[in-house]
Amino acid sequence: MVSMVADEKAQPQLLSKKATSNSHGQDSSYFLGWEEYEKNPFDPIANPSGIIQMGLAENQLSFDLIEAWLEANPDALGLRSGGASVFRELALFQDYHGLPAFKNALARFMSEQRGYRVSFDPSNIVLTAGATSANEALVFCLADHGDAFLIPTPYYPGYVCVCVCGGHMRRFYSLPYDANVQVAAAGPAAPRTLLTTTRRTSHGSLLTWQLTSPSPPCRFDRDLKWRTGAEIVPVHCTSDNGFRVTRDALDDAYRRAQKRRLRVKGVLITNPSNPLGTTSTSADLDLLLDFVSAKGIHLVSDEIYSGTAFAEPGFVSVLEVLASRRAAAADDDEGRLSGRVHVVYSLSKDLGLPGFRVGAIYSSNTGVVSAATKMSSFGLVSSQTQHLLASLLGDREFTRRYIAENTRRIKERRDQLVEGLRAIGVECLESNAGLFCWVRMGSLMRSQSFEGEMELWKKVVFEVGLNISPGSSCHCREPGWFRVCFANMSAKTLDIALQRLADFAEANGKGAPAQKGLAGGAPARTMSCPVVRFSWANRLTPASGDRKAER
Repeated sequence: MVSMVADEKAQPQLLSKKATSNSHGQDSSYFLGWEEYEKNPFDPIANPSGIIQMGLAENQLSFDLIEAWLEANPDALGLRSGGASVFRELALFQDYHGLPAFKNALARFMSEQRGYRVSFDPSNIVLTAGATSANEALVFCLADHGDAFLIPTPYYPGYVCVCVCGGHMRRFYSLPYDANVQVAAAGPAAPRTLLTTTRRTSHGSLLTWQLTSPSPPCRFDRDLKWRTGAEIVPVHCTSDNGFRVTRDALDDAYRRAQKRRLRVKGVLITNPSNPLGTTSTSADLDLLLDFVSAKGIHLVSDEIYSGTAFAEPGFVSVLEVLASRRAAAADDDEGRLSGRVHVVYSLSKDLGLPGFRVGAIYSSNTGVVSAATKMSSFGLVSSQTQHLLASLLGDREFTRRYIAENTRRIKERRDQLVEGLRAIGVECLESNAGLFCWVRMGSLMRSQSFEGEMELWKKVVFEVGLNISPGSSCHCREPGWFRVCFANMSAKTLDIALQRLADFAEANGKGAPAQKGLAGGAPARTMSCPVVRFSWANRLTPASGDRKAER
């Protein structure tokens, strides 16, 4: 848990509770690593000893393919169609439903990524400003304040809680998988402090952050709860079966929610998984559909990494499994279930366009589509963005080549990361998708505990100069796991990162001897190496945290 204590009395409330609360988590310890990176960013020429950003799940591997297409198709950027200007048409107000040409192209592209085993009806697509907006809109549609969603662990981090105690403002942030709210204490009774830092707020008061040992969670997830008021109940998965969800784990989470008198409204999964880098099998999805069917609740499948699957068993959408069940069903139970299954998608990962802010909800539930469309007015996709992407995604020859080459490059980068880590005695969970690996770094820890995990994290960020994320921030119950990304840096930079980690392991007598030649004199590889990405450090800057933190 992390506590942050202000040195001033609570001031009269001039703004709303939402505006003054810290439940968004922007000032939590998750941001410490990012802040350190921004103070001292690595640059191969200007700052070769700086911190290398390995906590950012961005796909920068295939920009050259998109740039080449833009060069060959200047009308898309020039706001022209067939040589004629469409500036005035795009500049005028657009209705919430989005441009038909873009929705048609997006529907076809989503089908293509799934091998045309699933077809998408453009009328069932709701456009949103990124996947975060899509997930939040779905929670608003499906749940009331205080209702709960079950999410398999490990998953996207960000718990936070705020309270006022003894006339002083005190803020608490859970770091590990489960954390209870604790009042920051002074003297011998205080929780064991792992890291302390102080910073001045915009009001001039000093805030002291204390990163303490793990305890049970305060369950205020940033993206899904901050504005909706929904609760998150973890479905605890373990490495015994590769962190795959089981019926026992789902039933246990459901019972825990009931014990807390929470009304469970659904299960939310990421497929492919963030942070595991694995795809859900048909059997996994069948199990989840059986569970939500039995409980009469929803299933939300976040499929923003669907186009990153690079190896067997490949990506299977929940809609594909649902269609098979409907075809085999003797009654209409599966048809009714289809109204409770919803998919979230984005172009941030597959095309590497997080700055374009393009997300989507896909649902066959007309009530959800209608409500989400109205909500989308608070975060529309700009008309010029839709115009550009309608042309890009409408070029079938380009998308065919892009999907094949992008996944090839992702696999090559992933293999480079895995081989580099293995050379120093660090293993990864077997993965087949995503822009990251789930890495077990217990061999580099002094103790196999969350304290040992946080101690290693501090050393890697502050001494080794790699911005990484501990698994405890992804609510993993087993210490020693870290998320490592590989698609947001050059091959040479990744080589330098691997060399730094190898030198650290050798200096501390851990792992295999350091492999010389990962950086510097080694010849450059044909495709850049993967990047060590630990999602925890992603969101660490108040100014830029929102952009960096998305998934």
